Amino acid sequence: MDVKDFYYDLPQELIAQDPLEDRSSSRLMVLDKNTGEVTHRVFKDITDYLRPGDCLVINNTKVIPARLYGVKEGTQAKIEILLLKRKENDIWETLVKPGKKCKVGTKISFGDGLLTGEVIDIVEEGNRLIQFHYDGIFEEILDQLGQMPLPPYITHQLQDKNRYQTVYAKYDGSAAAPTAGFHFTPELLAKLEGMGVRIARITLHVGLGTFRPVKAEEITEHVMHSEYYEVPREAASTINDARASGGRIISVGTTSTRTLESVADENGVIPATAGWTDIFIYPGYKFRAIDGLITNFHLPESTLIMLVSAFAGYEHTMHAYQEAVRERYRFFSFGDAMLII
Repeated sequence: MDVKDFYYDLPQELIAQDPLEDRSSSRLMVLDKNTGEVTHRVFKDITDYLRPGDCLVINNTKVIPARLYGVKEGTQAKIEILLLKRKENDIWETLVKPGKKCKVGTKISFGDGLLTGEVIDIVEEGNRLIQFHYDGIFEEILDQLGQMPLPPYITHQLQDKNRYQTVYAKYDGSAAAPTAGFHFTPELLAKLEGMGVRIARITLHVGLGTFRPVKAEEITEHVMHSEYYEVPREAASTINDARASGGRIISVGTTSTRTLESVADENGVIPATAGWTDIFIYPGYKFRAIDGLITNFHLPESTLIMLVSAFAGYEHTMHAYQEAVRERYRFFSFGDAMLII
């Protein structure tokens, strides 16, 4: 399939710039993956679609305030960096703007010297390896100096950092949020558990590859970036028990889906494991691990809309997106949700 097969026309004003006051009041499009039928609901109505014994799989990664603004020592030129991947000994793989000012040996100061970094290598795609120096705890300094790495299509200033996190975010490591989880409140999760829905917590640290456009014309030529995941023993047994007793596995977001599909065996059994995945799911893929998917509305021609098309069917997905535009749903990270079941 061609990348342009996944294009749809989206009016700019439908890109949600701000989160809703109440997370669970976003709209919910319910898409029947077998018939393509679409129903319009509100997110908190998700309780009407989940059953006792089902298992909801959530990604408890936490977005780090990974965008740092500093100055080049010597010239005071402004430098912006984005932390991508933590290596050993306070070395991070980073995205640097402007790159041409950051040759190996360049020293950068952040927060009047509270944090300093030195470019020690240039790796694939021009990313810089930076060795950081500081006194104290890196995470605390980052919290003080860093900003949330909002996607490029969000131009409004975020008033509350926590709104670019899920309410169950726990483990630091993402450069982008698993946004399907934004719609859950502690009350809604408690209500689902009270109904007998099991909740399994896994971790996938989301990289910036999420926002990368697919540049290859033929989708099979696209190369995914790898991301780190962990499936704890407790989560694996919750999922496997649910499946064994006839429950459905409902994945919250493309990140949870990619983790489960990366680790599942032929029968959909999930092991307790950790590692890196660069799985790319597009139409033709045979799902082994999930029965339902909760997700947001994604960018045209993105790997995410390809994953949704693989699960719900290409025609059903593109038709649902056209319907969402017609009905003026809110799109992307702070937008509305879709349940495919």
